[in-house]
Amino acid sequence: MRRLCPNFDREDGLETVLEVPIPEEMLTNMGSNFALRWQNMLTWMKAQTADKWASPIIAGRFNELSFLLYIVCSPLIPLQVHLDQTVKRSVRETSIEASTAKYIIQQYVAATGGQAAIESVNSMCVIGEVKISASDFYQGDQTIDVRSTQEAGGFVLWQKNPDLWCLEFMVSGCKVSSGSNGKISWRQSSNQQSPFAKGPPRPLRRFLQGLDPRSTANLFLEAMCIGEKIINNDDCFILKLDTSPAAREAQSGPSYEIIHHTIWGYFSQRSGLLVQFEDSRLLRMRTKDGEDVFWETSAESMIQDYKYVDGVNIAHSGRTLVTVFRYGEQSANHKREVEETWKIDEVNFNIWGLNKDFFMPPSELGKD
Repeated sequence: MRRLCPNFDREDGLETVLEVPIPEEMLTNMGSNFALRWQNMLTWMKAQTADKWASPIIAGRFNELSFLLYIVCSPLIPLQVHLDQTVKRSVRETSIEASTAKYIIQQYVAATGGQAAIESVNSMCVIGEVKISASDFYQGDQTIDVRSTQEAGGFVLWQKNPDLWCLEFMVSGCKVSSGSNGKISWRQSSNQQSPFAKGPPRPLRRFLQGLDPRSTANLFLEAMCIGEKIINNDDCFILKLDTSPAAREAQSGPSYEIIHHTIWGYFSQRSGLLVQFEDSRLLRMRTKDGEDVFWETSAESMIQDYKYVDGVNIAHSGRTLVTVFRYGEQSANHKREVEETWKIDEVNFNIWGLNKDFFMPPSELGKD
């Protein structure tokens, strides 16, 4: 991962620290030699102005990248994660499915380092890289492979608690920022002057892909154990969690409604670790013509390469496959598939000086 940009104006000048480190592959694709690659990167950085985005070709390209980043790289989960809960809660006076789920979570906490270790973490910073490939929209009854071409990029994730976080993603020159300050959450891309979306605070789905055991444990405390499944020759328990009507209503807006959002966690019976995470959401949107269009999004994440960092067992790689269906009265049944492979390069806990001011939303939100 490249973290510094050379100073081309002065040979003796200090190098510039990149806001988002970029993979070597992304830099390599920008030119045939070292100097040309960085000059192209510098040209791109200086081109982040409104007049450049007015070009239909550039705007279309970045709208496409923004869509991919929103769908697979920075989706949110419409559930509150309460850190005041404890995984030692009694399993008495609950159903067999609920008490089994709590027992599975206790094993998961032990497998990720133990309660004392995961509760000692009060903040974190994660640096990683991704590769994204996607199909075009096609008829739902067709069979098509995901594109062989890949978009490469990197990300930086800061977190203080599930409702206090900031994510910056850079893929093929397109930057997307997401965050939550405990009161509101937002998403914004580099080609948009105002935030693309905002709403109540919500946890980032990426936390639940093996990065934050404490949030994962507290989220699935309310789940039900619905059975077992073999994943990659590993017997796993299945925990299921449905969002409540109140939670769905809080996340809905004037022109769209979340009809359902369901989450599944697959926990290895052998290791106790979370090896697969899935969620499915159905969204109804009302068009300007008063017609309803439905968007159904299903995401499946394979979680791998667990390693200990300061006593906490963290997943360092994985793959996420997202399938998007669009249908409605006047909309053909269209389907699209997006695949992301990710790798964690660096994890640091208990960041000194990281306070709430770091998670302030864009200035445009303050004007609303």
